[in-house]
Amino acid sequence: MRVIPAIDIIDGKCVRLTKGDYATKKIYNENPLEVAKEFEANGILYLHLVDLDGAKSKHIVNHKVLENIAKNTALKIDFGGGVKSNEDVKIAFESGASQITGGSIAVQNPSLFLEWLNEYGSDKIILGADAFDSKIATQGWLESSEKDVVEFISEYEQKGISYVVCTDIAKDGMLQGASNDLYQEVLLKTNVKLIGSGGVSCVDDLVKLKEIGCDGVIVGKAIYEYKITLQELRKLC
Repeated sequence: MRVIPAIDIIDGKCVRLTKGDYATKKIYNENPLEVAKEFEANGILYLHLVDLDGAKSKHIVNHKVLENIAKNTALKIDFGGGVKSNEDVKIAFESGASQITGGSIAVQNPSLFLEWLNEYGSDKIILGADAFDSKIATQGWLESSEKDVVEFISEYEQKGISYVVCTDIAKDGMLQGASNDLYQEVLLKTNVKLIGSGGVSCVDDLVKLKEIGCDGVIVGKAIYEYKITLQELRKLC
């Protein structure tokens, strides 16, 4: 299982939110590259980079942060937030993203999302399945839908998706454990490479997600609040 630290960006700074609420913003570092380099120095190979300004603005905003990290580290970066158009996808890949996560666009404009999947391939395009009460949420989690998250993932698997980042919004930033039951259901009903996200609070949570069969897990606030140390992640990696 891949351990994937997260860097969320607002105004070019490394922040965390709770349950996706922008009013809960907490700045952890004003230099995201510094954070990324520290991850790399501790044996981390992957990074989940989210443009929260982009998610709100509906187009990429912080691509310079992506470019700076990609140029100055060897981290394999999956990038999301505000990827809504062909131009956004082009900017993200040209700025150094290894993969791109599309969430809202996969709900609101599936034909365009599938164009990207067909053009770039299932190793490059990740489905973002963010859910609240098992229903898909969009627009940086500011809007909800009536679409069941497991059905949503299953339908996209049939269309060629391999990688899925699934976030339980109710768990995000709460440091109360991951959504193990949801992930077990997804893995029971599909064969996607599932990346769990939200709620990880300790190393035991990572162990449980590995046992469930997740391909990867995104870790955010647990790192920034020192619930999981980089030394512990180094051992896991």
